[in-house]
Amino acid sequence: MGGTSAGGLGAAGGAGGSGAGEGGTPAGGGGGTATDAGTGGTGAAPQVTLRSAASISGRFFGAAINAGHLDESDYAAVAANEFSFATPENEMKWSVTEKTRGTFTFDSGDRIVAFAAQNNLLVKGHTLVWHNQLPSWVPAIQDATDLHDAMINHITQVVSHYRGQVVAWDVVNEGIADNGQSLRSTTFYQVLGAGYVDDAFRAARAADPYARLYYNDYGAEGMNAKSNAVYDLVQGMVSRGVPINGVGLQMHTGPAASSPSAADVAKNMQRLADLGLDVMITEMDVQICTSDLTTQTARFHDIVAACVAQPACKAVTVWGVPDKYSWLNGQTCTTPRPLLFDDNYLAKPAYMGVIDAFFGR
Repeated sequence: MGGTSAGGLGAAGGAGGSGAGEGGTPAGGGGGTATDAGTGGTGAAPQVTLRSAASISGRFFGAAINAGHLDESDYAAVAANEFSFATPENEMKWSVTEKTRGTFTFDSGDRIVAFAAQNNLLVKGHTLVWHNQLPSWVPAIQDATDLHDAMINHITQVVSHYRGQVVAWDVVNEGIADNGQSLRSTTFYQVLGAGYVDDAFRAARAADPYARLYYNDYGAEGMNAKSNAVYDLVQGMVSRGVPINGVGLQMHTGPAASSPSAADVAKNMQRLADLGLDVMITEMDVQICTSDLTTQTARFHDIVAACVAQPACKAVTVWGVPDKYSWLNGQTCTTPRPLLFDDNYLAKPAYMGVIDAFFGR
């Protein structure tokens, strides 16, 4: 089961999205979202959805899913109909799965996995080793052997629990310092040294021989010092035979075409692909605090088009479903409106920008 699912993801660039059961057909008509976006037809013709458009291009289109919102009928309907790939927003993080050392809780993650199975979505686990959202007992460990054992056990237990149900993992998240000069000064780096990254990936592979294993980060999507550091990190891992399959480019971005440019994103994707690695856009949102929907549409279109043009780019994931549940609310501004659906689950103009990109328009 795990080998088949992960193979579908690994082959997505040439498989027409068959791993998600798409075959180029729309996912369904829930919410009337495609019509709201301006694609409507006579009613006899099937509606184009994000997942069907992605499938036709041989890719997956996903969203961060929050288990707490699945009881909301509109949320569940849009998530099921529009997406072929699900990333638990918080439900598989260390603070949720192992709040107390040695005691594991999977209820909320299991709920997302069950929802995905019922609605023919693949699942990417997020995230195994990250410096944020850690229970307090983890940074309290200052003995290297003890912390190493705790990290390996955490990875082993979580990945083993979801073996065959989760096709990919963000194994290490945001491990590079923002200036690109070194690994981030986290508990893991301070106590374990740089080798913790390799060890984490090897533990994940031992727990699931079939899942695709990713390094995931922000601010390294284009060509800059941080993306150079990510490239050097994963190039070294490949040369050492560490089991890494790809790099996730988060893509929390503003609407400006230069932050980073789509051309620089494409260039970065190409050099990662040249290492034999897959690439995904993993957490995309486009805040428009001081901009407009037209500019947002162009930004979504151009980044998705960069993925479509790169055979190694397997999926695009947006970080949430409707604007009202975005993690950015109240941070960049009160209402950054960064996603593809508004507060009432109506598709915004950027929805069609994404579909146009998948169709090569």
